[in-house]
Amino acid sequence: MGKPVLLSVDDDPGVSRAVARDLRRYYGKDFRVLRASSAQEALEALRELKLRGDTVAALLADYRMPQMNGIEFLEQAMDLFPGPGGRC
Repeated sequence: MGKPVLLSVDDDPGVSRAVARDLRRYYGKDFRVLRASSAQEALEALRELKLRGDTVAALLADYRMPQMNGIEFLEQAMDLFPGPGGRC
């Protein structure tokens, strides 16, 4: 198993890149940083992470996104990774 994952999701490409860049700069030594451009893309990434048995340390989500807002995304993400430390 690799480093725990920090996953950010934002539909604005500039914000998404900046958040991922800063997360890598400050936390890249200890965490694997992933980013998604939509809630659906992030949920697909989470499903893959779960299948591999990876740990999700934190999720960062934009609130205003098309199709699914950040709260709705986090609710669905919690169904995939319900426990502390994000491991099922």
